[in-house]
Amino acid sequence: MLERDVVRSKAEGGIARLELNRPDCLNAMNRQLLRQLLAALEWAAADDAVRAVIITGHGRVFSAGADIRYLNRAPAAEVRELARLAVAVTGRIETLGKPVLAAINGDALGGGLEISEACALRVAASHARFGHPEVKIGAVAGFGGTTRLPRLIGKGRAAEMLLTGRLIDADEACRLGLVNRVVAAEALMAESETLLGEVLAQSPLAVRLSWEAMHRGLSLSEDESARLGADYFGLAAQSEDFRIGTRAFLDKRTPKFKGR
Repeated sequence: MLERDVVRSKAEGGIARLELNRPDCLNAMNRQLLRQLLAALEWAAADDAVRAVIITGHGRVFSAGADIRYLNRAPAAEVRELARLAVAVTGRIETLGKPVLAAINGDALGGGLEISEACALRVAASHARFGHPEVKIGAVAGFGGTTRLPRLIGKGRAAEMLLTGRLIDADEACRLGLVNRVVAAEALMAESETLLGEVLAQSPLAVRLSWEAMHRGLSLSEDESARLGADYFGLAAQSEDFRIGTRAFLDKRTPKFKGR
């Protein structure tokens, strides 16, 4: 258990839950929260008992984004450093080596949405809203949104959200591919754990390599990406899990993977 502050962390049943904990200001992100979130991610990465991570918010929203009171008074150089810290956090989410799911318990706006965009999977409460309202305050989605949102929902739809600041509801987010599932608020954590359970039932090595091939492949040409996938297929074929899985398929039984 990490020190309780603006990010609360705990692990149970192989899943670490990281909770953004500034409910008095709608879990707005400042340097303290981002630093603690990065530390919590490093803790989850280093703990062999942790197989997956859920990021959620405490209170009625996931996160309203960057702390605007701070942005209003901070020098431009400090704002840039805050964005660079946030980019380090979102990058670590993507490269953790373990699946990360955003359980979006309420509005995910600006930087809050950017945290969720970095996750492999997103489950949303039905009342949640999503958006990049940065342009409405003369800002830019500088925590990775201009990069990840177009990859998730396409350039045209991302442009509409980023250039107008329009908010969308959970059902529209699901139709666009921004979230994987929408559920009633009271079912959010159960559904998040169920979805992660489907992932954790597979070979850990195959899951990690599949995510890495997809994530890295998005920055490559189509041919290079396909070759990377073939290389990762070859890496997986060297594993004990590959032999276990293929043998179980031939024997028509459920495989019991060992993670190696």
